[in-house]
Amino acid sequence: MWVAAGGHMHLGLIGKRLAAGFLFSVFGLSPALAGDWGSSKDEPAFGGVTLGALAIVTPKYEGSSDYRVMGVPIIAPSFGRGEGRFQVKGVDDVRFRLFEHSGFEAGPLVGWRFGREEDDGPRLRGIGDVDGGLVIGGYMAYRIGMLKPFLSYHHQVTGNDTAGVLRLGTEARFDIAPGVEVVGSVGASYADDDYMQSYFGLSAAQSAASVAGLGVYSAEAGFKDVFVGATAKVALSELWTLQLSARYAHLIGDAGDSPLVESEHQWTGGVGVSYRFDWR
Repeated sequence: MWVAAGGHMHLGLIGKRLAAGFLFSVFGLSPALAGDWGSSKDEPAFGGVTLGALAIVTPKYEGSSDYRVMGVPIIAPSFGRGEGRFQVKGVDDVRFRLFEHSGFEAGPLVGWRFGREEDDGPRLRGIGDVDGGLVIGGYMAYRIGMLKPFLSYHHQVTGNDTAGVLRLGTEARFDIAPGVEVVGSVGASYADDDYMQSYFGLSAAQSAASVAGLGVYSAEAGFKDVFVGATAKVALSELWTLQLSARYAHLIGDAGDSPLVESEHQWTGGVGVSYRFDWR
């Protein structure tokens, strides 16, 4: 994995990047981008494995107006026909469909939450880092025709205690042309007190240490963003696939009002290509 971003990268940050990179390599994750790599209604009954590469443009931190480019490998297993048991929705959202009945599905999820370095932006200098870590949780969804409302919970269990985020929304999957499949999504994210204070708040000690001279700010539990996104999968051939993804999130509430936020408008985009090896 390579990262094009300014600033000094110390050993702790390298370790975090390697840990996240491991998840990228195993699951083909892309931060905040729904992908479902390795899931296709046209895949063979015995499944296979998808290999490829993905380039992503994402904010340096949640609320940043500066962006970085990340390149990651894609290694995504698939099993059987349909959407597959594994569904990759984002870096903190790799789902395993454990239960399914009459359109309803539910199961556990796992992923990674990126932290934040105080040299990621001028407003962060002096206030310390926020460590990312492993995320576990669960989800439920119900398919109604082409629509699929969902609810998911993501709780960080390693690194700093940045606690949990509840995400709710709706997906729509449809074919717009032969060999072109689009998944659209719209929704909102609700974060608890610990998450909001970790990423958007400033304690008295942080305020005193702030190089930018920012004042104390309390960020309480509530909805932190609303989002809309789309992913297009284009079949270049029977085995080659091009994927284009885009997502826009608008920070709201205490998150949007935080003095740490440079921009309430958060864009993420990605482009990737993959090749599917079928199991025989």
